[in-house]
Amino acid sequence: MTLKIHPYAPDWVAGIRAGEPDAYGKPAERKTSDGSGNPCRHCLKMIPVGKEMLVVAARPFPEPQPYAETGPIFLCADECAAFEGAQMPECVKDGEDRLLKAYGADHRIAYGRGGIVAPEALLETCEEILGAPDIAFVDVRSSLNNCFTFRVSRAG
Repeated sequence: MTLKIHPYAPDWVAGIRAGEPDAYGKPAERKTSDGSGNPCRHCLKMIPVGKEMLVVAARPFPEPQPYAETGPIFLCADECAAFEGAQMPECVKDGEDRLLKAYGADHRIAYGRGGIVAPEALLETCEEILGAPDIAFVDVRSSLNNCFTFRVSRAG
């Protein structure tokens, strides 16, 4: 199975950078990265120390509903290229364990299909979870803070 990794969409990120409101109707907060724990959810790289970043409330679901979690994310304040591909993103290669949450096509959580995994097992575990036909995607989150990092689906 070939996987596809989905960062936040470039159009949504461009809107946030241009001052459009976040999931709570607020403009992005501007902060300076301390270089640790600040992964950009667009390029999926760590935001370097001293660089300006945006902090916004984001909801990686098309509409509010009981399983559509909203939480804080970081974005590079300056333009960056959206992550593309199926390889392990830089922002999780050597970091903390990750929480995986599986969802059906209806964007509702599939109970008992996720777990907490080490970075080196992340993509293999996503592939196993996505082997079930009723699973449409897996959200990868921080195991410490529950913040959304990226989404994984079957390619194609």
